[in-house]
Amino acid sequence: MDKRPGVTATTVMVFAGAGMALFMASMGWNMHRMTSAVLQMGSDVNSMSTDMREMRVRMATMAKSMEQGQAVMSADFALVRQGMQSMTGNIGNMSKDMHQLNVNINSMSGKIEGMSENIALMSNSIVDMSGDIGYMQGSMATMDQNMGRMAYDINKFTKPEKLMMPFMR
Repeated sequence: MDKRPGVTATTVMVFAGAGMALFMASMGWNMHRMTSAVLQMGSDVNSMSTDMREMRVRMATMAKSMEQGQAVMSADFALVRQGMQSMTGNIGNMSKDMHQLNVNINSMSGKIEGMSENIALMSNSIVDMSGDIGYMQGSMATMDQNMGRMAYDINKFTKPEKLMMPFMR
């Protein structure tokens, strides 16, 4: 063992200095990496903020387009509803005309009964036709009811607030 106190102390100081230098270098490197990570986080937050602003603009555009589309659809359904109402009225008049025709044929049928055998055959044909017209009249009434239901359903679409809030009037 060396009895020189200066060499031992110097050696310890060199090793202590080298350890401190390694510690400081490691701490400097870690601080550099941490600073880089914080800078990257700042960049990511800025990018996210930009993306959120762009998304808000796109969502506003989409909402405006949906509003315009709904307005156009409501107007189109209003026209369809008007057409259906007109058609329902026309079918109702047609049904009344068919009923009157049925009444007239029945009346004519009664007057023809007193004629000859050939006229009796014609009378039977008219009675059959009267039944067919009665059947058609029933079909027209059913069609008239269906048109009324369709007009009611289409009317619902022209007022979408009734679909969205059915209990509010």
